[in-house]
Amino acid sequence: MESNQIVSEYQSLIHVDVPIPRHVSRIHGITNDMLAGQPEPEKVFPEVKNFMADSVLIAHNAKFDIGFLRSEFNRLKLSFTNQIFCTLEISRRRYPRLSNYKLETLYRHLVGPVPADAQRHRALADARMVAAVWMVMGRK
Repeated sequence: MESNQIVSEYQSLIHVDVPIPRHVSRIHGITNDMLAGQPEPEKVFPEVKNFMADSVLIAHNAKFDIGFLRSEFNRLKLSFTNQIFCTLEISRRRYPRLSNYKLETLYRHLVGPVPADAQRHRALADARMVAAVWMVMGRK
């Protein structure tokens, strides 16, 4: 994002050798068949690092996402020095009366209905929702 506008996006599935359990596939819709033939982490994460560059990272429940990124970056000997903001932590302080602090709840509270075509619990759809939440939170 630049000047509160999404200027570029990156997404990729990654081939992993560990099968995705069925109950996890039901959450995000990614199946083992979808990962067949996808690039390996050793190819994708350097691309992710280049895409992120020195940008400030915004995430909802950043501890989870950033923990995963740090682990993979460390494994691949890639540095990780980006500044991070967490919309989950910020929203708990700013909106103490929300029924819960799930990304979808926060999005509905600040932005409106979740787009019908949003692929729930998929990285790009979640990133778009976080961007919209962040833009509103920055104005309040």
